[in-house]
Amino acid sequence: MIEFAMSAWSTWWLLLVLLTGWVTSDLYVHGSEVQKPHIVFVVADDLGWNDISYNNPDVITPTLDKLAREGVILNQSYVQPVCTPTRASFMTGYFPYRLGMQHKVLNRDAPAGVPLNFTFLPQKLKEHGYSTYMIGKWHLGFCKYGFTPDGRGFEHFYGFYNADEGYYNHTVGGYLDLREDLHPDFHRNGTYSTYIFAQKAEEYIANHNQSQPMYLYLPFQSVHGPIMVPQHYLDMYPNIHDTNRRIKSGMITAMDDAVKYLVTSLQKHGMWENTLFVFTTDNGGPANPINAGNNWPLRGSKGTLWEGGTRGVAFVHGNMLQRTGYVNNEMIHAVDWYPSLLELVGGERDPDMDGINVWDTLSKGYPSPRKEFVYNIDVVKDARSGAAIRMGDYKLISGKGGHPDGWVPVPTVDGVWEEHVLMDEYEEMIELGLAPHNKTYLFNIKDDPTEHHDLSKHMPDKVNEMLARLEELKKKLVPAIHPKEEPDKADPRKFGNAWSPGWC
Repeated sequence: MIEFAMSAWSTWWLLLVLLTGWVTSDLYVHGSEVQKPHIVFVVADDLGWNDISYNNPDVITPTLDKLAREGVILNQSYVQPVCTPTRASFMTGYFPYRLGMQHKVLNRDAPAGVPLNFTFLPQKLKEHGYSTYMIGKWHLGFCKYGFTPDGRGFEHFYGFYNADEGYYNHTVGGYLDLREDLHPDFHRNGTYSTYIFAQKAEEYIANHNQSQPMYLYLPFQSVHGPIMVPQHYLDMYPNIHDTNRRIKSGMITAMDDAVKYLVTSLQKHGMWENTLFVFTTDNGGPANPINAGNNWPLRGSKGTLWEGGTRGVAFVHGNMLQRTGYVNNEMIHAVDWYPSLLELVGGERDPDMDGINVWDTLSKGYPSPRKEFVYNIDVVKDARSGAAIRMGDYKLISGKGGHPDGWVPVPTVDGVWEEHVLMDEYEEMIELGLAPHNKTYLFNIKDDPTEHHDLSKHMPDKVNEMLARLEELKKKLVPAIHPKEEPDKADPRKFGNAWSPGWC
């Protein structure tokens, strides 16, 4: 009778699932219990295409390489050209040109943030039972509480608000930018931030109530400038004779060690087997003499619409992935993480959202439902103005593709980049064939991922089709939120010598 009763219960449960769709195949079912996965979303700042070992064996990233090869390497994962717009895409599921976040980044004195009428991902995940944590770089506005991580759905926050800061003194412009929730932390001077963030992740994981699923968003400061790293990481690269490239490489390995510490913490506390681990950059590497990122063989750099600025290193790992151990060549964009993670936990996307649910692409290797995306639409008249769109295999750039342009190899010759080189002189070091500032380009990215062959003169009908599509999308353009800076109001001396909200 017991055997029969259990069988009847199992049959009833299966019927309920099939009829109601209450449980998706992406949630674990243990008997009658549904367990939502933990989500760990790691962002590397300014990590270039050629700055990870599975693309460049000269870089030492054994942990990231192992996770990527065990999981799914995302070979066409696109991000925005710079920090703030990509992070806004992660958090909202909308393209930046629809948020007003398409022009440059939010500066420290800017009285602005992502508009509050947009629900951030952690706010939505809380509705589905998640505890929400953030560690690291925010860069989405902080002039008032509503713009801060604490005001946008994170129950726990440790990190900094601005674009960059010293890795050891944690200051910007001479004032502290490091805090636990709303409380400045003046006690970490001299400790490398990559270590601090890894240790804080261990603390949050150890104290997490495991009756709830965890969402941990960990956007490292690494490997953004100012570039600096402990000496023993420099010693790991004796064969790199360019000073800044050697520092950058050491920073990447230090971040890899931090990820190893993070994974070990999740394993130690019994959470790893039920964790979806996402790793992505926020934009291409800054391929210049000072910051020494590298996107070879892709064209361009951080801050440009070329593939080197927008085609990002990314992978996923986790037991909920049904197909693993391969390179996925399907198209996804930063805006797609929001609806895809919502699908994983049983939620639904805003019907007006730009992001598309690509969970079946990530987890099963199915063809991506995404057939087009907008690299950016920026109509502000300056060096960044320009637009680009991808439709199928074709990419169109209208206006400024951005500089630096060209194909920048890894600097290896002693002294080549050791002096501060003016950008005009640096451009002369790059392969010939640099783009003029204003032009229309057409590339077949499938056949020509390095953007060497402009097809615009040979395919005028395709150019007109894609220009027309851009004009249609521009109807939803929100004017760029780029207000005049207010340094007097933002002055950290008014807030205990720490960059703080409460002035706009």
